[in-house]
Amino acid sequence: MKMDVDKNTEEAGVELTEAENELYDRQIRLWGLESQKRLRTANILISGLNGLGAEITKNIILSGVNLVKLHDDKLVTEEDFCSQFLAPRESLGLNRAEASLTRARALNPMVDISADTQPLKEKTAEFFGQFDVVVINGASNEELLRIDTICRDLGVKFFATDVWGMFGFHYAGLQKHSYVENVFKYKVVSKPNEKVKYETVSTPVQREVEYPAYSNWLDFDINAPSYQRKLRRDGPGIILLRVLQTFRSENKRDPHYKTRTADIALLEQIRDELAPNSTLTSDALGLLFAQISPAVAVVGGVVAQEIIKVVTKMEAPHRNLFIFNPETCVGYVEAIGVN
Repeated sequence: MKMDVDKNTEEAGVELTEAENELYDRQIRLWGLESQKRLRTANILISGLNGLGAEITKNIILSGVNLVKLHDDKLVTEEDFCSQFLAPRESLGLNRAEASLTRARALNPMVDISADTQPLKEKTAEFFGQFDVVVINGASNEELLRIDTICRDLGVKFFATDVWGMFGFHYAGLQKHSYVENVFKYKVVSKPNEKVKYETVSTPVQREVEYPAYSNWLDFDINAPSYQRKLRRDGPGIILLRVLQTFRSENKRDPHYKTRTADIALLEQIRDELAPNSTLTSDALGLLFAQISPAVAVVGGVVAQEIIKVVTKMEAPHRNLFIFNPETCVGYVEAIGVN
């Protein structure tokens, strides 16, 4: 609670410069001055500078936050050039976070942007406590659970996200989150004996909602009858996510285009073990290699939008698992561990 009080005090005292007012004029018109002030004081960690990480980084920097820390201990590969637009071609073999710095800083010189190359598993609570929002991309479930637990203890908002080929997801771990939602009502404005006319009246209402821990996703039963009934409507996206995360945990890597045939066989084996009666087809498993730009743009745009909602405290963020279906190119939200 002390962190929230300190943050509110910081937001109340901030004033935008003339240059900031000019640069963010359209955003201020969209979500208001107070929301832009909240963004102006926000510190964001983005871990995993592949194509998805680059897309999230771009959107968050352009929104006008205070600080963005780019974190990655991996090197730029040819595979990154499918969608990673912040790392130039000549950066092949260099650290992904450091290679992304120059283009990231050029997006908005008013944002403090720096890189960190220490392995994620070595990061402690002291590191994560520097940020208002932590976004982790490309990590194992074990690491995501560890970091979510740290963030919950510190009151830091947490997002887990990833894209495999044309498939992507994000999970929001926001603990107890407060926000303002506009409630619209119709008011009669016509006079007696006139044709009835209505006016839309917007009233801001304060809401508070509890977001379950990431462990709720790990404990989720993908074979539960209640979920199986939704498969025909939404598709087997949740099963696909569980298969991919299991593949990563067991093989310490993701499916790779150079070992495509062998990896599809491994994915089929995992699918048959985890969900033998699922509608997840082998054709769908063939859409999971490298990060494809359109999927990165969709998922990265959604994640950035959710971060902005969380920081500005305007509108309800997704609650709590977002899935982008590669076969239908449609995204949907599933409530995991929500009563």
